[in-house]
Amino acid sequence: MAVSDSPPELIAPCLDAEDGRALAAFWQQFLELPYRPGQGPDDDPAFIVINDHAGTPKLAVQQVGSLPKATWPSSDVPQQVHLDLLVRTPEQQRHHVERAIALGASVLDDRSDDVADPLVVMADPAGHPFCLICPPRS
Repeated sequence: MAVSDSPPELIAPCLDAEDGRALAAFWQQFLELPYRPGQGPDDDPAFIVINDHAGTPKLAVQQVGSLPKATWPSSDVPQQVHLDLLVRTPEQQRHHVERAIALGASVLDDRSDDVADPLVVMADPAGHPFCLICPPRS
């Protein structure tokens, strides 16, 4: 494949936030991943990147002046983007729901008892919905 025929490579989703530092800190702590070298909770909140342990960007947070919170499940203010995070067991799901709440997230919909699609819909501190999804139970 010629260079000009190569598709673009997806790097990382970027979430807008009124408080970039706080939202980046939530995701950095919740995902237990490092900030990009040279960035951290005390640096310029305009654009903060969280890497995986190999140094690849996984998520970015960009500060904006104003951002209405998504009203999911109502579509009055659409969620625009949400993250799906896989956990392997119901115990891990409960553990990570508790961790997220302790870090400032909230539960929007708890379907963890659904055998076919056990998930918990949460909102990060800036109101972005995300799902903690467990494989279906047989």
